[in-house]
Amino acid sequence: MTSALRPGDRELVEAAAQVARTRCRGDNHTMAAAGRAPDGRIVTAVNAYHFTGGPCAELVLIGAAAAQGVYELDTVVAVGDRDRGVVPPCGRCRQVLLDYFPAVKVVVGRGDRVRAVPIADLLPESYVWADHQVEADTASPTEP
Repeated sequence: MTSALRPGDRELVEAAAQVARTRCRGDNHTMAAAGRAPDGRIVTAVNAYHFTGGPCAELVLIGAAAAQGVYELDTVVAVGDRDRGVVPPCGRCRQVLLDYFPAVKVVVGRGDRVRAVPIADLLPESYVWADHQVEADTASPTEP
């Protein structure tokens, strides 16, 4: 389900764009991301490009959010440097966002087609990461 941008989503895009304009310099940092917590706080981050495959801005955002005590994000967006605008997440980021925040919306699109979509819409028929649930499953007794 696609939804039009809400005023708060526009604020999120601008927060990421501001970080991209002011912090993304040179080849090491080319993307910025912003995420909104359920309480309205906005967390921002930049990628850490490296020839070995450094983390995307969305992945750095997850760690930065946790470091600030934000363990849930309801909407995220990535914006490219040099005024490239909104950039959709790569496949790896889509999977990680789905694993961490299954209900998160992701801002995608260009121009008047910018919109927020559920992460599951960006990764249909996705892999379900069940390994992290093993401890939870063994902690609760099962019936014979």
